[in-house]
Amino acid sequence: MGISRNTVNSYIKIFEAHGFDYDELLSLDNASLNDLFPTASEVEERRFKDLAQYFPYFTKELKKPGCTLGQLWQEYIYKHPDGYKSTQFHHHFNKWRKKEKGSLRIEHKAGEKLFLDFTGKKLKVVDKETGEIKQLEVLVGILPCSQYTFVMALHSQSKEDVIKGIIHCLRYFKGVTKVIITDNLKAIVTKAHKYAPQINGTAKDLGLHYNCTITATRPYSPKDKALVEGAVRLVYQLFFIR
Repeated sequence: MGISRNTVNSYIKIFEAHGFDYDELLSLDNASLNDLFPTASEVEERRFKDLAQYFPYFTKELKKPGCTLGQLWQEYIYKHPDGYKSTQFHHHFNKWRKKEKGSLRIEHKAGEKLFLDFTGKKLKVVDKETGEIKQLEVLVGILPCSQYTFVMALHSQSKEDVIKGIIHCLRYFKGVTKVIITDNLKAIVTKAHKYAPQINGTAKDLGLHYNCTITATRPYSPKDKALVEGAVRLVYQLFFIR
């Protein structure tokens, strides 16, 4: 590569500290890569201080339903046009948050969130008229405060079936939460992102109709949906092992 082994090792350590996988790293443009791997001389003290003063505010805002770090970056860059690009913004804030963050039990508020996910395995059923064995997708929804759970079998994970499942889930609970959080379903998410996933038009229209926010969990972050994963395991025990 024409550079020393120690230089390569230093870049690898920075890369691993950021938590990006190889696909995410390869998708970045040169400007984002330069922001991601700055030298000490490139870190401007004034620019960092301008950003750091917002960290407590960002932490407070992120607790609000539907708020994302991507939205907060847009607010920051509007006030500071010469500020950090998105990649470096996320890096500095997450590095600060790791130092500030302690371990605690998450307290979910009633009526705030609804988590949705599909079971990994499909449910096999027998058509009584034809004797044909069919495989159905199983949608699981849970209200994290009460852990009240909804289960519904669907023909597929198509956009139409997923929307149908969400509507039946809300009718079952007889109400709408402020935020509906799904896994990164193709029927809901057009482009997955660690901080600001892109939601398709149909899902946005559903959110507008019910006056709620529809979003998705972070990719490769199972802790974000630990409760619904627990509900999925319960569904396996109740319906699949028979």
